[in-house]
Amino acid sequence: MLTYTTYSEAGGVGKTTLSANLARAHADHGHRVLVVDLDPQDGCLSYLLGVDGDRSDGDADTIVHHMIDRGDDFDGLVRTTEGIDVVPSHNMLERLGDLLEKAASIAEQTGESFSKYGRLRHVLAANDVPENYDVLIVDPPATSGPHLYNAIHATRSLVIPVEPSGKGGESITGLESVVAGIESNLDIDVGVLATVVNRFEGTNDQRAVLDEVTDMPYSNPITLRKRSSLFEGCWAKQCSAFRYVDEYRDRERDHERQTLDKLDELAAHLEERGGL
Repeated sequence: MLTYTTYSEAGGVGKTTLSANLARAHADHGHRVLVVDLDPQDGCLSYLLGVDGDRSDGDADTIVHHMIDRGDDFDGLVRTTEGIDVVPSHNMLERLGDLLEKAASIAEQTGESFSKYGRLRHVLAANDVPENYDVLIVDPPATSGPHLYNAIHATRSLVIPVEPSGKGGESITGLESVVAGIESNLDIDVGVLATVVNRFEGTNDQRAVLDEVTDMPYSNPITLRKRSSLFEGCWAKQCSAFRYVDEYRDRERDHERQTLDKLDELAAHLEERGGL
């Protein structure tokens, strides 16, 4: 099974857009794909793919309920779109840290085992996700905390989009120490499947960042050019770039087709690294 968390210390680098489109590419390759959206923000992957209808429903069963052993049927959480199964985000994720602390305290008092950062992995294993899917992608918020740690604990691998700017270059410089810190905090080994320079426009400063990324000991199979019109259209229509080009463009644009081909290439690269 191929499992990874899309991760970046920097916000606004296209992390969620990359997650959604890689999920669609994996599905197009014939794989069974599950995406778990752990980002409590409104502009999350669930919104992008149009499956966030229950996010403010206080009576809805959510992934948070399952992580604190209060969930109903796991299959009832799943929404399907474009051949992708999604466990959607919910407003309750904003309280995930507090709820995990309370559940851990109760477990301690009753002598039960409870790992705050291993809860998502536990839920997925208990509901046969490794047997029922080929690809698992978890999309957490960028900030450190229980959402990110549960995502990485469940997947053990990262795909890292990089903004070709001074901020993006700085985040790359500290990447090795960040990965080491996560491994130490969670007491697990974490692999970097790929780094992806995103929104590249070819300026000299951006080329310097690209050179930095290329020199790092991580795979960097593609570079994505800036495609504002394409990806803003995806958010407006709530769909992947593949669906957007197929259904909402009146004619095919070569530069957008090239972007889809690169996303497809990246998905295939990750599948090869994951042994699919």
